[in-house]
Amino acid sequence: MRFTNVPARRTDMVLSCTIIVNPDQQILLCHATGLHCWDIPKVVRHDAETPLDAARRALQEETGLAFDRHLFEDLGCFSYQPQKALYLFKLRSPGAFRNLDHLRCTSHFMDRTTGRPMPEMDGFRWASRRDIAALCPTPLARRLLALAW
Repeated sequence: MRFTNVPARRTDMVLSCTIIVNPDQQILLCHATGLHCWDIPKVVRHDAETPLDAARRALQEETGLAFDRHLFEDLGCFSYQPQKALYLFKLRSPGAFRNLDHLRCTSHFMDRTTGRPMPEMDGFRWASRRDIAALCPTPLARRLLALAW
């Protein structure tokens, strides 16, 4: 179910996200540290933040990438999981943007075992539609595969 420009209920968490699409029609996925799954750059939107500002922050924090506001295409807000919604933006990557070695996650969490800070994302890859179901959690895979990209 898609809902566009509809504010989430106060109990809902809105996650702002960016889908980066390359010229080969693949999307950028980030590997969640310590988990088996891959994800797209997303963050919980702060109260004072616009969905676009939050999506740009997610991209900066989880990949180190920054792009001008006008390059983001607003796809709208979508139901995702109980109590969660995804506000999605699409960004076409530059043609030469194939190598992902320069990407770095700057947001961290404290490792429960060692107490050391760990990056939220520890790997990056391009994924085709064929790859999504095997790499992403089911709710995210369903949402991504329902979109035209």
